[in-house]
Amino acid sequence: MTPKGIAPWLSTVKSSIGFLQTQLARGLPERWRSSSLASIFNYLPLSDILATAGQPNEKQFAAIERAGFRSVINLAPHGVENALPDERSVVTGLGLSYVHIPVDFKNPTEADYQEFCRVMGQTGETKVFVHCAANMRVSAFLFRYRTQVLGESLAIAQRDLHQIWVPFGVWAEFILRGGADVGELDQ
Repeated sequence: MTPKGIAPWLSTVKSSIGFLQTQLARGLPERWRSSSLASIFNYLPLSDILATAGQPNEKQFAAIERAGFRSVINLAPHGVENALPDERSVVTGLGLSYVHIPVDFKNPTEADYQEFCRVMGQTGETKVFVHCAANMRVSAFLFRYRTQVLGESLAIAQRDLHQIWVPFGVWAEFILRGGADVGELDQ
């Protein structure tokens, strides 16, 4: 299922172009950088206590804290192009808990996913913000988590996934691990 009227590949192109725009924005003076939640690249609230996005900047992390989030989970490796030099300090300096699970975009592993499930299981009713570089790793991890752990509808989880991108290659394989029926998913 794709968002109404949008070709399945268009969200992937949008995410790729948007990622490049975030790279350009890093060169802007701090005063010109946006600080709202909605301005975070690929921001997608999934519930009252769970939201996802690409890489926030320092001002956007302050907005995340003001919005009531108490935990931040980062799935991007430290070395990605748009990573903050010391994200842990930025986040914990705001009084938020921080967990880093560096997922290799070319090789998402079951160990990464199991660690993610363990961490999500510990959050309880805490308001959680999960991000990576472009919300592509996160959207795939949360597709699996929502359908396999929380028992949510494949159609609803896929609708949210496709707002960010349509996984291909190792990521298409990753989301199908652990029980998703390929016949139930729009390709």
